[in-house]
Amino acid sequence: MNTQTNTPGTKNLLDTAADNGSFKTFGKAIEQAGMSDTLRGTGPFTVFAPTDAAFDKLPAGKLDNLLKPENKQELVSLLNYHVVNGRKTVSDIGKWEAARTVNGQSAPIKLANDKVSIDGAMVTAADISSSNGVIHGIDKVNIPTKQ
Repeated sequence: MNTQTNTPGTKNLLDTAADNGSFKTFGKAIEQAGMSDTLRGTGPFTVFAPTDAAFDKLPAGKLDNLLKPENKQELVSLLNYHVVNGRKTVSDIGKWEAARTVNGQSAPIKLANDKVSIDGAMVTAADISSSNGVIHGIDKVNIPTKQ
């Protein structure tokens, strides 16, 4: 697992994700959901950002459907299920049994063989620091059970 330094970066969460190169689809979804200002705001937030490869694993047509203007509320709910208030490192999260996400639903956390997962998504890139939080890359798009 890749880990970055835990010192706050100079760029906000959205710009840090864009610079990483693995979160293009996530960035596009954030823009479409109208959440850009939030993730560029003061925070701090912990974002479990699905990689582009994670979005590719969604069923055919699911992403296109989510990005339609009429499905904005569902997209916002899904994205908020990937955000936790505060700046939390992977070692912090590994001590939890669940994470209370911004959408209000709890996501189960598991720690096995020094690897952390959230709702079944493995953290593949940990502790990518930004000025207003931290990003953890994950290998699956988590779908909340309630919208």
